[in-house]
Amino acid sequence: MKKLHAAAALCVLLGACAERPAAAAAPAATPAPDAAALLDAAIAGDHRSPEEKARDAWRHPKETLTFFGVEPGMSVVEIWPGGGWYTKILAPYLKNGGGVYNAAQRDPASSARAAEAVQNFKDAYADATLYGDINVTVLGDGFDVAPAGTADVVLTFRNVHNWTSAGQAEANFKAFFRALKPGGVLGVVEHRANEGAPEDPASGYVRESTVKALAEGAGFEFVEASEINANPKDTKDHPYGVWTLPPVRRSSQSPGQEAPNFDRAKYDAIGESDRMTLKFVKPKS
Repeated sequence: MKKLHAAAALCVLLGACAERPAAAAAPAATPAPDAAALLDAAIAGDHRSPEEKARDAWRHPKETLTFFGVEPGMSVVEIWPGGGWYTKILAPYLKNGGGVYNAAQRDPASSARAAEAVQNFKDAYADATLYGDINVTVLGDGFDVAPAGTADVVLTFRNVHNWTSAGQAEANFKAFFRALKPGGVLGVVEHRANEGAPEDPASGYVRESTVKALAEGAGFEFVEASEINANPKDTKDHPYGVWTLPPVRRSSQSPGQEAPNFDRAKYDAIGESDRMTLKFVKPKS
């Protein structure tokens, strides 16, 4: 009789288990964005004009950003982005990867021209669905390009000659150092002067040794140089400096005025300038 009761109890228990609904499956983890795919999409996007894309052959954005170690979830500062050639790549890339794009501009209070340029930049990149919420900061005395110790990467493209000619280079490199986290990267692309030649910032060309000295003087350690943006055809000997070459293509002292009988084909055949591509790091301790 006891065996009969035990069997009946077991049947009831098994029946209850059979009626219990199966536990819901855990939701699949959202895969991390593929960095290469996000970068490819930003570079190929329709928001970039055909003229901008044509310059990829000279500026090598994918290779350059990969060399500097820029990842989509990072906080990145671009110094003096100008019209936004790199903004159109970096901002969507970081926005879609959960990162932050900071655009460090000239102080808009310094001149009407600077104020107009900053406002034009804000207007051009106001579409948050495409570019995310861009942080516009200021490079200058009394300002931070990003809160101290928060940036993963600081990037500057073809700006150093402006700072050396204005006596601002040392202060600016120190500002980059302050903004970066320990272990953060400074990436510099600049028109490259020959090491043995006199350095004239008015030509637009700067020696690699000058950039290295500025960075190391601010506390950075040199990591590596790349020839991604090199152009061996560039003699660096042009009547109107680097601006004789594409894309500016100057042929006279007056920008926008074409000099008669100027041999434009000679300089167009060179292409864009020879450029250094240097990677520095802020020491971790």
